[in-house]
This record gives sequence, C-alpha cells and structure tokens, in this order.
Amino acid sequence: MIAKANFNIDPIEFKGKKILVTAGTKGAGKAIFDRLLKGGASIVTTARTQPADISPEHFIQADLSTKAGTDKMISETLKRLGGIDILINNLGGSESPAGGVMVLSDEDWEAALQTNLLAAVRLDRGLLPTMLNQKHGVILHISSIQRKMPLYEATLPYAAAKAALSNYSKGISKELAPKGVRVNSVAPGFINTGGAQGMIDNLASQNGGDKGAALKTIMDSLGGIPMGRPAEPEEVAELVAFLVSDRAAYLNGGEFTIDGGTIPVV
Repeated sequence: MIAKANFNIDPIEFKGKKILVTAGTKGAGKAIFDRLLKGGASIVTTARTQPADISPEHFIQADLSTKAGTDKMISETLKRLGGIDILINNLGGSESPAGGVMVLSDEDWEAALQTNLLAAVRLDRGLLPTMLNQKHGVILHISSIQRKMPLYEATLPYAAAKAALSNYSKGISKELAPKGVRVNSVAPGFINTGGAQGMIDNLASQNGGDKGAALKTIMDSLGGIPMGRPAEPEEVAELVAFLVSDRAAYLNGGEFTIDGGTIPVV
C-alpha cells in the first residue's frame, strides 16, 4: 500500500473568507468542509437533514435538487455570511437503477440533471451578483472522471450530467475571469468514503468476505488504479483548498483530475 500524504494546515489561510460548500456533511464534501473550517473560513454547508457532527451555525437545511431548495440556500447563505467569496458545488450522486440504458426513465434522467448540473447552475446564478459586485470570487465545481469514462450499467445519467457540468464550468470561466471571478472544476475518481466502504462490504459479503478482493474487483472495473488504492477524502479536500486559495490565483478554466492515474488517456 502506498503511503498517504500528511498535510500541514495554515489556521488563518481562509480567515475572513465567506464560503459555501454544498453537500458537505459526509464523504469528500465533509473533508472539504473540515479542511476549510480548520483554515479559518466563515463557512456553511447544506444537506437535506441536519447532521450530528456539524453545528447549526455552519449548517443550512435545503434540498438542492429543487429550485425551491436552491432559492432558500442562496437567500440563507447571504443572510448568514453577509456575502460570499468562495462557492464549492460539491453536490452529486446517482440513484439510477442498474440494467443499462433501456431501463432508464425520463424521471431518472431528470433527477440526475437536477442534482448534478442544475443545482450548481442555480447556485452560481444566484450568488454571482455578490462576487461580481465585489470584483472577486472563486467558483469550484466537483465533476467526476465518469464524464470521460461513463459506466453504462447504472450511472450513465450521472456521467452525462457531470460531463455537462464540466462543459458549463469551462464556458463560464471565460466570461467571468475578466470580471474577477475564477472558475475551475475537479474530477475525482474512486474515493474511500463511507459509501465506498459500504459497497466494498456488500461485495465482500457476496464473495466469501474478502474485503481486499472486493476492493480489487472495484478498482479493476475502472481499468485499474496505478496508485494501487482509492483517494482519501482528505486528499481531495487538499486539492480543493489549494484551488480556491490565493495560491492558485492564476488558475482558471481548468479541470483537475485526482484519480491516482485511473484515466488511461492524456
């Protein structure tokens, strides 16, 4: 197993920065939230239900897969923070059934687009006026390597929506950079989240209880991971922290892949 990095966190790097991280209550989103909070940010996150490990001062309940939810989030974020400097659109996921393209209904496609594309579009549109008025800001979209290697069996709508998100992100970066707002995206591969561990456990229970073999099966289904392991959530969070920080002041319009080498092409 390849050693994982340790990170030294500057506790004042994000002091005075007003930040919204969507879906920051678990997995990579929680790691991003924690990383920026430890960096001194004034930060809020959101989910459908209040988690036990995030204080109410940092949480706004909303269902961002709906227009009503994003409208609420925009209003409450500006009220709570008094403005916005950094928006990290981390919300994403797939609930499509397995079985290939013919089992996918209009509702499956619509749900994937609402969650993985339109939530970010609406939040950007609602929070951009503040950034434009102050002539600075950062928007980061969390895409996925599936935009380049879609898995047709169950997550095709998710992959298509993330591809659209990456395209949209690149497009608005050209419009907004001259106005002081940087826009980038991050495309993670397989991440060692609680959901991933659940998938490993389920697969192992079906095949003799060997979690190592189950993990290898999942990695092999992606064509292999040259680094030999999934990413840790904290590693994704550190890339995000760099991209939204002043250290990345000249980075705009890029998509930064963090997949351990999974994508086999340049």
